[in-house]
Amino acid sequence: MSTTTNAPINFAAREINIYLGIPFFIVGVIGGTLNIIVFLSLKTFRQNSCAFFLTVMSFVNIGQLVFSLLSRVMISGFGIDWTQSSLAFCKFRNYCLQLCALMSYTCMCLATIDQFLATSLSRRLQQLFNIKRAYGLCLSFSILWFLHGIPSLIWYNIISPTPGEPTCTITNSIFQKYNAYGYIVTLTGVLPICITVLFGSFAYWHVRQIPYRVVPLVRRELDKQLTSMVLVQVAFNVFVIVPYIILVILNFTVSFSNQSIDLSVLNLISPIFGMIYYLYFAVSF
Repeated sequence: MSTTTNAPINFAAREINIYLGIPFFIVGVIGGTLNIIVFLSLKTFRQNSCAFFLTVMSFVNIGQLVFSLLSRVMISGFGIDWTQSSLAFCKFRNYCLQLCALMSYTCMCLATIDQFLATSLSRRLQQLFNIKRAYGLCLSFSILWFLHGIPSLIWYNIISPTPGEPTCTITNSIFQKYNAYGYIVTLTGVLPICITVLFGSFAYWHVRQIPYRVVPLVRRELDKQLTSMVLVQVAFNVFVIVPYIILVILNFTVSFSNQSIDLSVLNLISPIFGMIYYLYFAVSF
C-alpha cells in the first residue's frame, strides 16, 4: 500500500482516537465514580449482592479506561507511546487491562445470574446468593484472573521488527493465538455474551411474574430496578462487543494469511470498532 494511500487513513484513525477517545474517557471516569458513590451511599445497595457486583464492576471499568483507553489515545492520537521505551510499562499495561476487562465481564455475568436467582420463584434459589458469597466470589475470581495474567508479564516484550521502531508485542506464537481466540474472543466475547443473554432472558421472565407474587414492596421495586439496569446493560453489551470480536478475528486472520482482506479497509474500521468497544467500560449503567 502506498504512502499516499496510507496518509488519509492514518489521519482519520488519529482523529477518531482523539475526538472519540477523550470524551469517552472523561464520561466513563465521571460516570463510574458516580455509580460507586450511589451504590456505596445507600444502605439498600450496600447489602445487596447484585449492587456489590456492579460496584466492583465500576471500579475495574475505571481501571480499564485509565490503563487501556487513555494510553490508546496517547499512542494512536498523539504518538506518545511509553510502552516503546519502558519494558515494565509494556508488561504492566497489558497485564492490568486484561485483569480489569476480565473482572468487569465476570461481575457483569455474576450480576445477571444474581438477578435471575433473586427473581426466581424458588425460595432456595433466591437465597443462593448473599452479600458474603458475593464477596467470596469476587475474591476468588480476582485471584484467578491475577494468575491468568502472569503469561502477559512474561511474553509481552519490546522488539524492533523495523530498525528504529520498537513495538510492545507478544513474542510467543502460542500465547499470541491464545490471547486472540482464548482471551479476547472467548473470555471477553462469546462466553460473557452467552451467559448474560441467557440468564438475562430468564430474569426478564421472572420479573414479569413479580406483580402476581406476594413480595414485600421494597424488595419488589429493588429487584425490578436492578434487573432493568442489568438487562439494558446486557443488550448494550451485545451491540458494542460483537463488532470488536469480529475485528480481532479479522486482524488475526490477516496477520497469518496476508492480503486475505483489503488492509486499507481494516485499518480504517479498526479505530471505529475499537472506540465502540470502549463504550462498554465508559457507559455502564
